[in-house]
Amino acid sequence: MAKTGHKPIQIGELAKSLNITTRTIRYYEEIGLMGKSDRLGGSTRSYSDDDVLRLKFILKLKAMGVPLKDMQELSNLFDINQKNFNTITPKLIKILDTHIAQIDEKMANLSSLRKDIVNYRVRITDFLATNGKPESKIQ
Repeated sequence: MAKTGHKPIQIGELAKSLNITTRTIRYYEEIGLMGKSDRLGGSTRSYSDDDVLRLKFILKLKAMGVPLKDMQELSNLFDINQKNFNTITPKLIKILDTHIAQIDEKMANLSSLRKDIVNYRVRITDFLATNGKPESKIQ
C-alpha cells in the first residue's frame, strides 16, 4: 500500500480510532475491500494515511447501505487503475443513483403502509365509538 509522510498506524489503534473492531478491518481485507496491508516485523498489520482514507470511504458507503458487492466492484476498479479515484467516480455515481432510487421506492412503500395503518386505526376507533363492542369483528 502506498505510504505517505505520516507514521503507519497499527490495526488496533486504527480500529479504536474509527470505533470498529479489528475483525471488521480483517474482514474487509479478506473480501478485497482494503487490499493488502503492510506488516511490521511480518505479523502486525500497519496502515498508511491512504489506507485509513480508504477504510473511512468503505465505512461511509456501509453507513449509506451500499451493498458489499458494489463496494467490492469499486475496490477492484480502484486497484486495477493504480488507485486513481477518478476512474471509479462514474461507477460510484451510478451506484449511488441506483441506491437513491431504491431508497425512494422503499420510502414510497413505507408511506403507503403508514397511510393504510392510519386508516385502519381510524376505522377501528370509529367502529368502537359507534358500537362500543370490541368483541365484534372489524374488517
